[in-house]
Amino acid sequence: MSMLALVRKQLKSHPALIPLFIFIGGGAAMSMLYLGRLALKNPDVSWDRKNNPEPWNKMTPDHQYKLFTVNMDYSKLEKNRPDF
Repeated sequence: MSMLALVRKQLKSHPALIPLFIFIGGGAAMSMLYLGRLALKNPDVSWDRKNNPEPWNKMTPDHQYKLFTVNMDYSKLEKNRPDF
């Protein structure tokens, strides 16, 4: 008997476990999506070291890379660092 068949059999006999599986699966999916977003959008991660070795230096001050910020207007920020 395969593992999925065993899980399906247990869920049929204990239907109260179905929400548990849904929430655990949803949480795992959301955490994997967030890790993917961090790997692709975060300026601290450099995938191409030849063409862009320091991606954080090419960011404009109004570039929003955080997922969630409270009461922050990125369009009004000014550059406060030197050019490299």
